[in-house]
Parts: sequence; C-alpha cells; structure tokens
Amino acid sequence: MPGGRLSQEDRRLIAAGLARGLGFAEIARQLHRPTSTVSREVTRNGGPGRYRADLAQAATAVRSRRGASRPKRVEKPSSVDEYGRSPALLSEFSARFAMLFAQAGMPRMASAVLARLYVADSGSLTAAELVGDLRVSPATVSAAVGYLEERALIRRDRDPGSRRDRYVIDESAWYRATLADARAHERLAATARDGADTLGSATPAGVRLLGMSQYLERVGLDMVRSAERWRAQLAR
Repeated sequence: MPGGRLSQEDRRLIAAGLARGLGFAEIARQLHRPTSTVSREVTRNGGPGRYRADLAQAATAVRSRRGASRPKRVEKPSSVDEYGRSPALLSEFSARFAMLFAQAGMPRMASAVLARLYVADSGSLTAAELVGDLRVSPATVSAAVGYLEERALIRRDRDPGSRRDRYVIDESAWYRATLADARAHERLAATARDGADTLGSATPAGVRLLGMSQYLERVGLDMVRSAERWRAQLAR
C-alpha cells in the first residue's frame, strides 16, 4: 500500500518495468507509490542498469536486521549543497536522465556516467568519484568512459597536481558528437557506394546500396551544417 514498505512482488514489478524501459513515474503509477519511492529503491540497489529484484529484497532484509541491532537515534535532516539541493534530488534526476539516454540506444552504464557528469556543477568527475557515486567497479567505469570518449561526448583531462584523470563534459559535447556521427555516416555512405559498384549499380542490391549511400551523404551534410550554424549562434 502507499507509504508502506515495498514487497518482493513490488520489486519484481520495478525490475520488469526497468527492463521494458519505463520511467520511474510510470512504474510508480503502476505500484500506486510516489515516484521518489521508486527512484530511491532503484538508486539504493545499483541503479537502472543493475537493479535486480531478488538482490534488492535480500539487501533490504540485511539493512533491516542491522537497523534492529543498533540503538535508535534521531535522524538528522539530509544535507543540501550550496544551491539548496539534496543528494536525493540529484540522484533521482540523474537516474531519470540516464534512463532516457539508455532508451535512445546508449549502453546503460555509459548513460549513467553521462547523466552523472551533467548533474555535477563542475562538469567533471574522476574515475574514483564515478565508482563511488555509481557503486560499480573501476573496470565498468573505464568501459563506459571509453564508449563516451569514442563518441566525443566527453574528454579526458589530467587532475592538476596529480596523476588522476578527470572526465569532463562541456558545452561543445553534442557539437563534437554530431560531427563524429556525421563522419560515421560518410564512411557508411562511401562503403555502400563501393558496394553498389562492386555488385552492379543496376542490380536490386546495387540500387539499394546506392540509395543508402545517397541518403546518408545528404543527412551527414545536413548534420554538419546544422551543427556549425548552432555553434556559431551559441558563440555569439
């Protein structure tokens, strides 16, 4: 019931909703729960990409037993940052943002890293900070940032005075990513055009490949023109 503890069946429904790509609000409506209840449950138990109903149920039982063995104490209000935002608010938005990236086709962990960088006011985090925030292994973070670097969405800087790398997202991230996509379209178009010549431009396969090549060439050019136009406008 609303306000009560989540049951094992509730957690199974949450896991099923995440697997279907539903947002926290939609899952919460199906459970007749506040959205914050679902977002806290998912964030506390690995995030959208790692949430498992049975593991979440077991972890809750362990936390409950630990809590029962400790003396009761008065809970202090959660801390807020200099802008008056609570960690729970940032975590909830970050998880919701990450889910949208994932629904657009980005790997879940790369989505989580990108979303976490966006909500960081500095626009940058170290690998250790990402590991701590997302509660995943360094290897998992390394694979995620590699994916984002390959698509030019983030860049790597060296932390001043240390050997640590710092991953940065800035205002030019989507401009660079758009140009990277356009270059990928150009390579596909060129290969499709070569395929049409190889197989015969008058054959059904050749016609199909030639049409693909022409489409991707034009779309790639439109992407570059649009990106350059917006970059110039933002610079002004």
